[in-house]
Amino acid sequence: MDKELRIIISGGGTGGHIFPAVSIANAIKAKHPDAKILFVGALGRMEMQRVPAAGYEIKGLPIKGFDRAHILKNFEVLYKLWKSLRMARQIIKDFKPQVAVGVGGYASGATLYSCAKMGIPCLIQEQNSYAGVTNKLLAKRVKKICVAYDNMQRFFPADKIIMTGNPVRQNLLNTPLSIEEARESLGLKSDKKTILLVGGSLGARTINRSIMEHLDLVANTDVQFIWQTGKFYHQQIMEFMKGKKLPNLKIMDFISDMGAAYKAADLIISRAGASSISEFQLIGKPVILVPSPNVAEDHQTKNAMALVNKHAAIYVKDSEAPDTLLKLALETISDNQELASLSENVKKMGLQNSADVIADEVIKLINS
Repeated sequence: MDKELRIIISGGGTGGHIFPAVSIANAIKAKHPDAKILFVGALGRMEMQRVPAAGYEIKGLPIKGFDRAHILKNFEVLYKLWKSLRMARQIIKDFKPQVAVGVGGYASGATLYSCAKMGIPCLIQEQNSYAGVTNKLLAKRVKKICVAYDNMQRFFPADKIIMTGNPVRQNLLNTPLSIEEARESLGLKSDKKTILLVGGSLGARTINRSIMEHLDLVANTDVQFIWQTGKFYHQQIMEFMKGKKLPNLKIMDFISDMGAAYKAADLIISRAGASSISEFQLIGKPVILVPSPNVAEDHQTKNAMALVNKHAAIYVKDSEAPDTLLKLALETISDNQELASLSENVKKMGLQNSADVIADEVIKLINS
């Protein structure tokens, strides 16, 4: 390719949006090392730290979402939207991208709207089974829409949809450890069945309660547990656990090597974020999903049901989890036939090399 590639990638707000965005950028750089990539995010959100840590430049917009509870505060929101649109236009004029990629989130809306108005071809990536508001609003203005679930023509023009799957962190898939080695690396016994409980980097209160309220079940089973509490809850949980000796319970605030943790587990308990689900599909791990009720349009429940309807995961409602989750997990892990069935079905849903496929679509837009 003769001309220099200049690409804007926008969006974020959560790790679930940022990891795929960085994966797409990495895939583009692997194909075209000289490509210039600029991220545009929302000031104060997670992407403003995570993107520079991954080695990319990012510009921040003061944009934020509407406050449905405090209507008067939305005058400030509208002002910040107007300001963000002006800033986005200036960023685009200065950087001169040939294509823009959006992964959802408020910054993505302002940036890709401005790019489309300025005649720059745009691609969006929708990670969830229920499309987000920003991507639905952008759908008519973009050239291509990359999705990870069937039936997305409910939200988007069918002729723009490309089934790509969601990019995932490659280090999760490429761990060289055996199951036994992975368990030993985490201080566990190599020959014991293992359940991994993970609620994201900050933690999930419901999943944590499900363990805290049923330590008797933990004490009376031969199964071992890896419990990622999340940094937000860790100190409180360690106080609660003082004087309680449970050698089969490994408590961690944050797991730095998730590849090893996934490898060690026979069964995973998790929220139902799009990126996490894509990881489970590619590694083929049985999973019990406890969707967060605190997300827009209840999209985590919709993500979970897309798997449950294919017997590729088990669903537990957040409000019921403290009472039922741990007992169900212990019943499930003792049923080898059920574990094998869940593993086989979830792996069928995985799409390989998603970041590479999306990167190729981005580059095609430059050449079209």
